[in-house]
Amino acid sequence: MNTEEMKKILNWTWIALIVLVVFLGAHTLGALKDLKKNDPMFNSISVSGVGEVMAVPDIGTFSFSVSADAATVSAAQESVTKKIDAIIVGLKSIGIEEKDIKTSNYNVYPKYRYESGVCGPNYCPPSKQVPDGYTASHNISVKVRDTQKAGEAIAVAGENGATDISGISFTIDDPDKLMEEAQAMAIEDAKAKAKRLAKELDVRLVKIISFYDNSGGPMPYYNEVMGMGAADMAVKSSARPPTLPTGENQYTSNVTITYEIR
Repeated sequence: MNTEEMKKILNWTWIALIVLVVFLGAHTLGALKDLKKNDPMFNSISVSGVGEVMAVPDIGTFSFSVSADAATVSAAQESVTKKIDAIIVGLKSIGIEEKDIKTSNYNVYPKYRYESGVCGPNYCPPSKQVPDGYTASHNISVKVRDTQKAGEAIAVAGENGATDISGISFTIDDPDKLMEEAQAMAIEDAKAKAKRLAKELDVRLVKIISFYDNSGGPMPYYNEVMGMGAADMAVKSSARPPTLPTGENQYTSNVTITYEIR
């Protein structure tokens, strides 16, 4: 094979390679165009919507505990039981049902005290623990369905021997309906934003291709009026139970909707 023939072969080889590259490039561009048409994520917009619902709480919850010290377990338990029974009777007398009075914790544990040993001329032995009776503790949570009686219920617990009363909180007994209402408002907000944005961008909304709900729970009002010395406060205010405003709870829904556009 002479030099001239070799040159011809090389020229045809380069031409074939160039044609192949052009063909593959055109095919790739066509595939990308088809992908862009078929995959809506190549042509989409995402919008967020917010919905908020305010509601007055319809239940109040608080907890209290009764504790007692005694030389024996049975004596400590008996002392606690008498006070708990009196409180429960008082709560029922103001309309609180038994199903809304629930034990959340019950403990009986030994008590100890430290005694110092007799010191010698050059040495004092370390103090040691010695048994000193028992402590019984009973913790109860209460649901008050008539929020107007929340202060009265706390006063009842304090007057009848509660040794500690926790803060009261006001919430909605069944928040699902309110959350659904907030979500519907958030969706409508997102749809309105999408229509406005499509008009500004001069595009058409085709269909929803994704939906995401990032809703938070309610933001309740907490009235932390009870703490150390709460039982004493409730006793002193027995003639007029404490006034406990319920405020409002806010239920918020946040959604994100992605639309295919053309």
